[in-house]
Amino acid sequence: MTNNPNEAPYRPAGYSALIERYALEVIPNWHRSLVTDKGVQRVDLRNDIVEEVYPCKYWPGESLGEQLEFALKYDGTNLAILSLVFQKADREELLEYIRTRPTGKYARRLWFLYEFLTGERLPLADLKRGNYVDLLEPEKYYTTNPVRPVRRQRINDNLFGDARFCPTVRRTPALRSFEKDDLSERCRQVVAGYAPELLKRALGYLYTKETKASFAIEQSRPDSTRIERFVALLQIAEQEDFCRKSPWLTVQNRVVDARFRESDYRATQNYVGETVARGGEKIHFVGPKPKDLAELMDGLIGAHERLNGGGVNPVIQAAAVAYGFVFLHPFEDGNGRLHRFLIHNILARRGFTPRGVMFPVSASMLKNPADYDASLEAFSRPLRPLVDYSLDADGRMTVQNDTALWYRYMDLTPQAEALFRFIALTIDTDLREELTFLAHYDQAKAGIQDIVDLPDRRIDLFIRFCLQNRGRLSERKRSSHFETLSDEEIIRLEQAVRSAYGLS
Repeated sequence: MTNNPNEAPYRPAGYSALIERYALEVIPNWHRSLVTDKGVQRVDLRNDIVEEVYPCKYWPGESLGEQLEFALKYDGTNLAILSLVFQKADREELLEYIRTRPTGKYARRLWFLYEFLTGERLPLADLKRGNYVDLLEPEKYYTTNPVRPVRRQRINDNLFGDARFCPTVRRTPALRSFEKDDLSERCRQVVAGYAPELLKRALGYLYTKETKASFAIEQSRPDSTRIERFVALLQIAEQEDFCRKSPWLTVQNRVVDARFRESDYRATQNYVGETVARGGEKIHFVGPKPKDLAELMDGLIGAHERLNGGGVNPVIQAAAVAYGFVFLHPFEDGNGRLHRFLIHNILARRGFTPRGVMFPVSASMLKNPADYDASLEAFSRPLRPLVDYSLDADGRMTVQNDTALWYRYMDLTPQAEALFRFIALTIDTDLREELTFLAHYDQAKAGIQDIVDLPDRRIDLFIRFCLQNRGRLSERKRSSHFETLSDEEIIRLEQAVRSAYGLS
């Protein structure tokens, strides 16, 4: 494709045109614009990228400012690509564009974004008049409120973070639908149907289930001590904000093998990979360079603090912070477990889950590994070709190029959608099923006690054996555990279990 309208029916516009013009290597934007010389408009989905073709009347013009304005209008606000464009483009060309329309909303946004992303102040006088405009359009993006008014460009800064770390999340139809479903209220309705004592018992099981699932995702088999430590952390998740360096280190020290505890962020380059042949390594993910970590992590903490009071949906905040954390990969070990713990911590602190209630999101991730992997690979896969690295004979990695930009300005929309799906699945299956199972158990236990006064341990065994055999006690289990009960008692006890669990 070419920018020359006489040579091809399609011309890249917006980010596509600028990427081609400056020969940029980028993580592809979610939306790609093309302008045709025909009067048609269509939208296609290609490799998870929305490709939209516009009629010729949409052609913005060849100048830098015109293409940037088109990009903001139709392709969205991609901070990483904008940062690269600003590094390569002629600053005077941008200044000319801004000076010709100093009060235009797109000119002001680009002016602000240039100074925000480059740290350089343009030789322009502060605006003295005009209404303030939102930097990100709230109907297209999740934004913080209250905003940070910037007098210089008369812009409402409603970003999640600052120049150190600033993820974005778009308001996609899927996310709008999840918000409309009000999963927090659905969780409350599920919980409201059960007695407090039953909830307390269920929670004890769910803590353990979540802990084991979080370790199992990483194919780790912790000893009982580490399981107990993680359970203890989950039990206080709603009491303390763990999104700070010191608590992160505390959690990391509790969930990893004692030999791999850390006292600071990692000082070596880490990556996730697998050996595919003798001497061969397949790299799945490369973390940011150690020298970039401190600033990125400080930025993540700052974004979390802003989101805490920013009126953003708790699930969006949890996705931005927890996935941001795992992509920054600040430790040699324990990053995944910490990432999943932060999801609970943020949802509990923001009041998304009823007080004292925790649902096992990791269990849903474990049962749907392809979906969880996809949520991670939505960032890691397009990142891989942009990282220039070498591995020595001992598997130590050195990253040769500057990569901080990609971790600093992530589009975490796919991760937010995935987290909403996992939460919905958890509420509708794991939480509901566990509570229902316990309610059925209590009914079966009461029915058994009305027939024979068995010790609790034997009641539990009887129910378990029956459930393993379609509601009936096998002859082998009867002879080994319940040989003292009569045939009539066994029949009545089996019926009590089947009735409680709705078995035929």
